[in-house]
Amino acid sequence: MLRLLLVVVAVAFQNALPVFEPMQPDVLGAGSNFTNAFADYDGDGDLDMFVGFDGKPNRLYRNDQGVFADVASTAGVADSRPTRAAAWGDVDADGDPDLLLGFTPMQDASVLKLYRNSAGRFADATTEAGLAVATGAVRQPAFIDFDGDGDLDLFIAFRDRANALYRNDGGKMTDVAPAIGLADARRSVGAVWFDFDEDGDLDVAIANMDGDANGLYRNDAGTFTDVAEAAGVAWGGRAPNAAGNGTVRVCAAEIDGDGRFDLFAANYGPLGFFSNRGKGRFEDRSSAWNIAIDSRYDACAFADFDHDGRVDLYVNGTVTGGVSWQDSLFRNTGSGFVDVTPPGIRRLQADHGVTWADVDGDGDLDLALTGSRADGTHVVMRNMLPAADAARGLHVRVVDANGRATRAGAEVRVLAAGTTRLVGAALVDGGSGYDAQNDMPVHVGVPSGVNRVDVQLIMPRAGARPAVWQRGVTPGKTVTLRTK
Repeated sequence: MLRLLLVVVAVAFQNALPVFEPMQPDVLGAGSNFTNAFADYDGDGDLDMFVGFDGKPNRLYRNDQGVFADVASTAGVADSRPTRAAAWGDVDADGDPDLLLGFTPMQDASVLKLYRNSAGRFADATTEAGLAVATGAVRQPAFIDFDGDGDLDLFIAFRDRANALYRNDGGKMTDVAPAIGLADARRSVGAVWFDFDEDGDLDVAIANMDGDANGLYRNDAGTFTDVAEAAGVAWGGRAPNAAGNGTVRVCAAEIDGDGRFDLFAANYGPLGFFSNRGKGRFEDRSSAWNIAIDSRYDACAFADFDHDGRVDLYVNGTVTGGVSWQDSLFRNTGSGFVDVTPPGIRRLQADHGVTWADVDGDGDLDLALTGSRADGTHVVMRNMLPAADAARGLHVRVVDANGRATRAGAEVRVLAAGTTRLVGAALVDGGSGYDAQNDMPVHVGVPSGVNRVDVQLIMPRAGARPAVWQRGVTPGKTVTLRTK
């Protein structure tokens, strides 16, 4: 009888709908926006939000203890060009995050724009950095140190031309993609950087559209080889060679609790979940985890919103042909995904941008969305997890030896203190949301009953994976770890 009761309680929890409440509807809410990205641009300790609009002035919301105010004009980033991509990264390694934007093409204007941040004011540094690019359908940008020399390089996925990788040499960017095997001319949209084969350097998974196969580029001492077919992830769970199908976003997350980072594909076609089995191979677990849902999706975003130690999944439907495809929130049960989308989210128009961030500082992750339709919305939904549960969130800020946030792709694993029991794992953002990259601490939800944890940090670099530990950490804190 007791066992039956426990099963009933567990099933009820798995299907219980979470509660989210919209923040500041009088300030947030305008439609026609594609991308959003978070960083603490002013260094005051909370996360600020950039929102890229489709032809209206972009917005930069300064966060003051959970209250947003648009400061884009005074900060110097209120561009009115249609903006499809945004990435935060400390390009000049001066201690504050700079901002890279991707625009739709316009005559006599670069499709990329690099804003250098100086004490919360932004100045155009595009030409100085060598990033004036005349044309191209910009999609995923990502600041990463692909060559392990300590500075941030810039990857750009293009929908209509070969992808680019700009190597940073003393602040000057040079496209080296053709020379190193990354000038993929397929119709790319999303990308994420991580060390999928655990050999000590950053690889990149690339999402391609319009019937093109996806890429998984293995990094071998700075030269890249597409191994997607051999690794089992070339099609992301969708039908091969189907022109109407494609992958918009590929996500890397530790989904199934084995400590390795898996791949997930948000598709025009069925969603795809691929478990990392080690030695460079992935296993398609989409059907086994009840997530092979055939629809039209623009993005995936993983977060442990309920602090049970497992990352949950948000997927946002696209807007195409006048149709808004449905957004959904799925709880990870440890062996599958269960739809727990609350009515307040189900009523929203389909979205493009999606990012999880602790905007109110209570320890759990809130949900920020953007909507591309004129009658859509950009909204931040506050996670109303009970205070005691919210306080079990652990935030880990990863910096380099000089204290600078230049470690995209670094791996954080959290274990119950003094044991080998994995509580959770996360990556420092190497490409996320819809054509976005955030500069913020990684988050791990610590389950009830675990009162202290050990935190492991690994930064793949130069063929090595040295580990840094901080032991005996109490959940509910933000800790800072430095890579070797």
